[in-house]
Amino acid sequence: MPRRAQSDSSCVAETIAIGSELLVGGRSDSNSLHITAALGRLGIEVRFKSIVGDDQADIVNVLKTAVRRAKVVIMTGGLGPTVDDCTREAIAKTTGRRLARRKEALDGMTARLAQWRRTPNKGQLRQALIPTGATVLPNPVGSAPGFSLTWKDATLISLPGVPREMEAMMKESVVPLLAAQRESSKHARLKPITRLVFHTWGLPEAEVDAKLQGLIPKGAPIDLGLLASPMGVLVSLTTTPRQSASGELLRALADGIRTRLGEWLFAEGPETMEEVLGRLLTEQQLTVAVAESCTGGLIGHRLTQVPGSSAYVDRGAICYSNRAKTEMLGVPAELIAKHGAVSKEVASAMAKGIRERAAVSVGLSVTGIAGPGGATDTKPVGLVYVGLDGGAGDAITREFRFHGDRQVIKQRSSQAALDLLRRWVIGRGTT
Repeated sequence: MPRRAQSDSSCVAETIAIGSELLVGGRSDSNSLHITAALGRLGIEVRFKSIVGDDQADIVNVLKTAVRRAKVVIMTGGLGPTVDDCTREAIAKTTGRRLARRKEALDGMTARLAQWRRTPNKGQLRQALIPTGATVLPNPVGSAPGFSLTWKDATLISLPGVPREMEAMMKESVVPLLAAQRESSKHARLKPITRLVFHTWGLPEAEVDAKLQGLIPKGAPIDLGLLASPMGVLVSLTTTPRQSASGELLRALADGIRTRLGEWLFAEGPETMEEVLGRLLTEQQLTVAVAESCTGGLIGHRLTQVPGSSAYVDRGAICYSNRAKTEMLGVPAELIAKHGAVSKEVASAMAKGIRERAAVSVGLSVTGIAGPGGATDTKPVGLVYVGLDGGAGDAITREFRFHGDRQVIKQRSSQAALDLLRRWVIGRGTT
């Protein structure tokens, strides 16, 4: 990968996620990803990310460190009505500002609660306390306002931790505020950070990396990134605000990724596997029914997350027990007895059974051992079979050996099943 050039500190940002639940496994921080993308479009590069618990002294220390290395600091969390919400107090202490109840903050909060037929209690009134000299940032979807202020030549922005509220406030208040600052500064010439994203499935990270070796020309102002997850390997091309990258170069590199990854590349940008499938099934006017064992309805859930999926999703059956496979899908009991519920034969019979009973274009099935128990010497945890039946002898069965815990195996199994369907639909459309 190309070596990163040193950034001008004026276009460097840091995110701070506040909340003890982020440290003990109760919840993960997803806000920073949204903030990073939004700032990137302004030419502001997030170079640091901090997570701190609900401790005032710790927040003060993290904030002091942040302003030494970044000129835009965006904090999320700790603005609620409970005793552990101490972000506003920590910011006031750090900056030497006094907290005072602000009319615009109180009015906005009261109006929002009134829509929910509620009135503010004593704890919620704390949410209207804002450091003196700060600008109140209204919350269009929640009760807790945010605020922004300047301290030590840095812009400090404090937002609620609820993702839906943070995203709305970033769009309506924070991005316009920072865009105006960029316009009035000598750094307005900085280019937006462009990030192209490509989603793959079926290749481990090391093989994706090997296929992309030598793609980026030496010295090009573009970073190539790889990120592995249970849903596949994400490949990204990211420009920087320090050096401009031509659109022609980006297009050439994107074409190179498409060529090198070929059939393993299933989507670009924000599109998901289920959205890709929805588009393909709609284009070919196909319908699908799903029979799930080890995934317990996850495939059906993902398919129906797409608006308009009722046009192509007919039904789903969770056939967890052997009896359910026989009664609901017509899988012969002797077939299960001979080969076991986790077998290519049963996966094939499940796909055929759900297709025939639903009278759809294609049936999709999955059966496997998600663990941690249930394994044998010949059938380990992570063994999964996916079946597909398109009628008239058009049947496919695939075996997979996944690793990870129960949740990860279920995720990988659902992705493998949807990818098999994707490939089948594409192949059908090209014949």
